Amino acid sequence: MSTKSVIVALDIGTTKVCTLIAQQNSKNIEILGVGSHPSNGLKKGSVVNIEKTVASIRASIEEAKLMAGIEELESATVGIAGNHIYCFNSSGVVPVKNKEITQADVDRVVEAAKAVLIPSDREIIHVIPQEFKVDNTVGIKNPIGMCGSRLEVNVHIVTGKTPLIHNLVKCVEQAGLTANSIILQPIASSRSVLSMEEKELGVVLIDIGGGTTDIAVWKDGSLVHSQIIPLGGNHFTNDLAVALKIPHNEAERIKLTYGTVLNQAQLNETYLTVQGLSGTRAREVSMGYIAEVLGARAEEMFNVVKEMILEKNLQADITGGFVLTGGGALIRNLPEMAEYILEKPVKLGYPQAFGGMTSAMQHPKFSTVLGLLQESNKFSEAMTRDEKKEDESDMFDKLGKSLKNVFKEIF
Repeated sequence: MSTKSVIVALDIGTTKVCTLIAQQNSKNIEILGVGSHPSNGLKKGSVVNIEKTVASIRASIEEAKLMAGIEELESATVGIAGNHIYCFNSSGVVPVKNKEITQADVDRVVEAAKAVLIPSDREIIHVIPQEFKVDNTVGIKNPIGMCGSRLEVNVHIVTGKTPLIHNLVKCVEQAGLTANSIILQPIASSRSVLSMEEKELGVVLIDIGGGTTDIAVWKDGSLVHSQIIPLGGNHFTNDLAVALKIPHNEAERIKLTYGTVLNQAQLNETYLTVQGLSGTRAREVSMGYIAEVLGARAEEMFNVVKEMILEKNLQADITGGFVLTGGGALIRNLPEMAEYILEKPVKLGYPQAFGGMTSAMQHPKFSTVLGLLQESNKFSEAMTRDEKKEDESDMFDKLGKSLKNVFKEIF
C-alpha cells in the first residue's frame, strides 16, 4: 500500500488520545485502523507533561498501526483545543487589478484581513473566509471569475499561544509523526456531526470533552464564532468524587452508569451502594443526590454558553438550535436540561457514517477524530492537486526548453 494514499487523524484530548488510519480511494476514504489510549499528560486541553503525552500518543498510534497492518506512518492531522485558544472576526479589502477576480485577488484580500495586531506570544492557526463582497454585492462564497473593482472579505481568525502549540507539535514529532496540519477541534467535530443544511440554517455545536467544552457557531454555511470553555466531563466526575468522598474511577463509573442531571421525585427513594476511599466501608447514597450534584455542574456549563450567546449577540442566528456531542454529552437528560436553560431545540449529535466505520465508532466521543480524518482527506487532496500542477508546469517548462533547442539547431 502506498504511504501517500494513507491518511492519519490524531485527537489528543484530556481524557483520551485517539488515532485513526484510513486509506484514500478515488471517491471516498476507508478506515483501516483505530487506536485509543488514556491521555495522561494534558490538563484542560493543554500539554502539562511532555513525557506522559508522548507515551499516550505512541500507544494510540501503535494500536491503530497494528489494526491497520501498517508498519510506517509519515504525518497526521492533529486537533487542538485548550483555554489558550482565542478567536475573533476580521475583514479586509483590496482593489481588483484586472476587473475579473482571480485566485491571486482572493489570496491578497485574505492576507489583508490577516493583517491584525496580535500579541507576540500568539500565532494564527486558521483564517476561515465567511463571505466575500464584490463592489456592492454581498453574501458571495466564491468570487473567482466575477467582475468588479473592489473585493472585500469577512474572515474568522483562530489564534493560540505559540509555546502551547509548539508543545503539542513536539509531542506528536517525538511519537514519530509529522503534524501536517493543526485543526481546531470544534471545527473538526462540526465537519463530522453537522449537515450543510444545519450550518446554513444557523446552529451551535457544543462538543463536551474531558477537560474543555468546545463551541462552534455556524450561520449561512460559515463559522461566525468559536470558543473553548475550560469546563468538561472531568469536572462532573470530580464533583461526584468530592461530594460522595469516593475515588475518581468510582465516580466516573457512577456518572456513566447511573448519572442524570434531572432530579425526579422517585430518585430520592432509590439508593445506590458506592465504594468509598481506601480503608472506608461501602455506603448507600441517594440517586437524587447524585442527580443534584451533576445537575448543578450542567446548569453552570449551559449558563456560560447562554451568556456567551448573549454577549456576542448571536441569538437571532441560531435558528436550528443546539447540537451536543463529545463523550461528556452522554449523561442522561443533558439535552433536556440544555433545552430548558438555552430556550432553543437541543439534540444529541452523532458522527455521520462513511467508509469503514463500524457501529461502535458512530458515537459522540469519536466526533472530533472522525472530523479530523475528513479534514485530513481534504488537505491531502489539495496537496495532490498542487503536486499535479507542479508536474504539469515542469512538463511544459521541459517542453518549452526542448522546443527552443530544436529551433536553435534548425536556425
